[in-house]
Amino acid sequence: MYAEERQQEILRRTREAGRVDVMTLAEDYGVTMETIRRDLTVLERSGTLRRVHGGAIPVERLGFEPALAARDAVMTAEKERIAKAALAELPAGGSIVIDAGSTTGRLVQVLPSDRELTVIVNSPPLATVLATRSNLNVIMLGGRVRGRTLATVDDWAMRPLDRLRVDVAFMATNGCSVEAGLTTPDPAEAAIKSAMMRASRRSVVLTDHTKVGNDYLARFADLADVSVLITDTGLDVGLATELAAAGPEVIRV
Repeated sequence: MYAEERQQEILRRTREAGRVDVMTLAEDYGVTMETIRRDLTVLERSGTLRRVHGGAIPVERLGFEPALAARDAVMTAEKERIAKAALAELPAGGSIVIDAGSTTGRLVQVLPSDRELTVIVNSPPLATVLATRSNLNVIMLGGRVRGRTLATVDDWAMRPLDRLRVDVAFMATNGCSVEAGLTTPDPAEAAIKSAMMRASRRSVVLTDHTKVGNDYLARFADLADVSVLITDTGLDVGLATELAAAGPEVIRV
């Protein structure tokens, strides 16, 4: 197992269990405790874990929301597969809204150049990438920019959505569960996510398997509101069946 693979697995285990200890991880992966300590240091520097005596806990346990750059650095191969699979949900023409997020950011990178689309975003970095594409008509939702996620929020961002009818919304989420639906730590982001989904005929959620089973402060949708949920094969088949029973078509890639 490569170091990056081991670190991603440690992050997954930490989020699932709420805490991991160095000795157990070293035994399970057949490496030294010093190697595990280095892994935890890498993950702490990425903003996804917090070192504690003898082990680590996920930053979510401390009420923190990882910054976009930290989230973008983990589960990279899975996010790329999810983004490519999402291309099958694009309309032949028309309009889409792309939510701010690390996996949706991968979708922006792979949008085809042979399709005329109006693309609505609430992320200045994503708008900058899209604006250079001659086949796209890009609409940027204004508002307050959250430094942690680089998403625009609040009334100036939400108001235009009341007057729009979009073909497909491609959504990001921090948490996804049968019980709580789709959740995110910040109420302002939850509000604009809800508005995006209300303004769209169909909604497609892009999320890696580490988000499934987690829930956060602010709910922005029920699973019944989701048309398609695209995740990776790390998601247990039984859990995927439970999610599908709650409403969306679940695609594992």
